[in-house]
Amino acid sequence: MTRNSAVGAALAEPALELDLARVPAVGFCPETPSEEFRTLRTRLEQLQTTRAIQTVLVASPLAGDGKSFTALNLALAEAQLSDNPTLLCDFDLRQPALDRVFRMDRSPGISDYLLGKADLHDALRRIGDGNLFVMPAGEAVSNPLGLLHSKEIGRLMDRLRNAFRRILLDSPPLLVASDANLLAALADGTLLVTRIGATTLDSMTRAIGSLGADSILGIVANGTR
Repeated sequence: MTRNSAVGAALAEPALELDLARVPAVGFCPETPSEEFRTLRTRLEQLQTTRAIQTVLVASPLAGDGKSFTALNLALAEAQLSDNPTLLCDFDLRQPALDRVFRMDRSPGISDYLLGKADLHDALRRIGDGNLFVMPAGEAVSNPLGLLHSKEIGRLMDRLRNAFRRILLDSPPLLVASDANLLAALADGTLLVTRIGATTLDSMTRAIGSLGADSILGIVANGTR
């Protein structure tokens, strides 16, 4: 069933409740996240004493800084907690990676849902029978930024917030496309990922300037070992 077949009802009830039991499961067994990511999870929890943090954008200045690696492992760490349904979304619609990591089909996913080609339950995947869920990028689109500007994106985020306690958004690099800046407005804060010995001071300065310092929850340094 496509969402277009019930578009009238969807518009009338923009925050229809998600039933996580209806989300199809994939039989993938991920590795246990390292202690560093459990520590990062704890620091986010500590920040929540001063501000609401449910949706987190994971971004980097350039490709190769390790943002997808960071988003993946933080999501695994979050999903280890009991009663903590966690969603990892691949909003890098230009060069998605999470479908390959989890060995799942790229479609249906985010773009399919936003285009009205898939029901939201079908655009999600449950990893095994645990707390981790993934929303892959979906079919390739010619104008990802235009799709992210659609009114449906806000409706999507409302439905996801009602179903998950932690939502992590993987995005394109900040200095490559404007998508990440748009996604930052949908999140409660941003984790900025850098790579030691690769990310330049100029790139970091420009990335922080594009986001605004107040929106940055912290900086994650990859490549320290």
